[in-house]
Amino acid sequence: MIRATIFAAALLVSTGSAFADEPIVGNWKTEAGDTAAITPCADSYCVTLKTGKYAGRQIGKMQGKGGSYTGELTDPSEDKTYSGSGAISGNNLKMTGCVLKIFCKSQTWKRL
Repeated sequence: MIRATIFAAALLVSTGSAFADEPIVGNWKTEAGDTAAITPCADSYCVTLKTGKYAGRQIGKMQGKGGSYTGELTDPSEDKTYSGSGAISGNNLKMTGCVLKIFCKSQTWKRL
């Protein structure tokens, strides 16, 4: 089962102008209350937990632009990786993780 920690917030650090305008880059508060950072990394965006039991652990990598992203998310408590997606709407980021694209769980994170 996908746990709430899979969607822990990520800290985003902009390293170049190509990423500077992407709405996913930044700090987010998960539904569990942890902080996550989403930052540019190579040709993707890395999701890293900044607070909580798994602080410092990278739990995802996503690609995309303009508010719609796809990639993988890892549940750090079970060390299992799922296909994932993220969608930006205002100051909200809806993160979804799925097994076989059938069994999915979503959370909405708030921009900090």
